[in-house]
Amino acid sequence: MMRTDRWLTVDELAGYLKLSRSKLYRMAQDGDVPASKVASQWRFDRDEIDQWMKSQRLDADDGTCTESNTEKRGEG
Repeated sequence: MMRTDRWLTVDELAGYLKLSRSKLYRMAQDGDVPASKVASQWRFDRDEIDQWMKSQRLDADDGTCTESNTEKRGEG
């Protein structure tokens, strides 16, 4: 069965992540969130967003992102 909700609009993702549209636009333009631009509209792959969100988790030991800790250890 094909998922019809794979690609999210800015409005849909803003609701999903509980962020403002303006913050999400800035993050997309700065490359801080995985995004694709089609014509003049941003689209976001739900699976990529979920993976990205998991990579943003804080390490309980030192308050840094898990992704950064992995790079420090040479695993990334």
